[in-house]
Amino acid sequence: MEINKVMIIGAGQMGSGIAQVCAQSGYDVLLHDMNEEALDKGMKNIEKRLNRNVEKERMTASEKTETLHRLTASGSLSDASSCDIVIEAIVENMDVKTKVFADLDKFAPAHAILASNTSSLPITEIAAATNRPSQVIGMHFMNPVPVMKLVEIIRGLQSSDETYQAIENMAKSLNKTPVEVKDFPGFVSNRVLMPMINEAIYTVYEGVASPEDIDTVMKLGTNHPMGPLTLADFIGLDTCLYIMEVLHEGFGDSKYRPCPLLRQYVKAGWLGKKSGRGFYQYN
Repeated sequence: MEINKVMIIGAGQMGSGIAQVCAQSGYDVLLHDMNEEALDKGMKNIEKRLNRNVEKERMTASEKTETLHRLTASGSLSDASSCDIVIEAIVENMDVKTKVFADLDKFAPAHAILASNTSSLPITEIAAATNRPSQVIGMHFMNPVPVMKLVEIIRGLQSSDETYQAIENMAKSLNKTPVEVKDFPGFVSNRVLMPMINEAIYTVYEGVASPEDIDTVMKLGTNHPMGPLTLADFIGLDTCLYIMEVLHEGFGDSKYRPCPLLRQYVKAGWLGKKSGRGFYQYN
């Protein structure tokens, strides 16, 4: 199938990033958020990033103008009726996601694909909330979306070959590298990454080394561009905890048990960079 018009649900960091790369790649894009303030902020953040790209000569002023012309703010889910694909990028909560997908199923045209940017939740369960499970798929972008090349394409139990092929082609048109992944908890990226972050937190919890020294070991000893605790702060410690809980519940294996210190930090409101404090303090 041919994809021309895209709707993104959620105007936060991930949603606005996905909307930006789609608009830059020539798609007509609707960016939707029920929260008017969040929608306005998401649109302004896209314009700021595009302005920065012009300043750094990564794109021309006319390319920026054309990109913004392809981008429209949407306050209603019913706008999905004009779209070929809807990509959901909202909170990692199964009840919220299934409600949104059930609603989208009513509004989106029969041919439309419904994709989720979930980083850990089962696509098969999300798809079951719709009457088009063969047209539901995972499209997990990496953060920050305009920079990171990878897209995990997660096939639910019911996802059709045609749906997969359409999403693979779209990912390539966004100048991304698609990787096919089966529907298991955490997929590939978070199943491998989060236990490493959790183990780094355990080394702090057990007093093995300081956060700074742990990050230095991983940067200089294993050539990671960013230490795991800095990365955890960047992702959000509440998000890290949630994904570890999904892995622990999904596999029933104690190796995925979240570190008690991670739980304690989240309960204290130390969520990382977004709250001003995590394993490091931010101004």
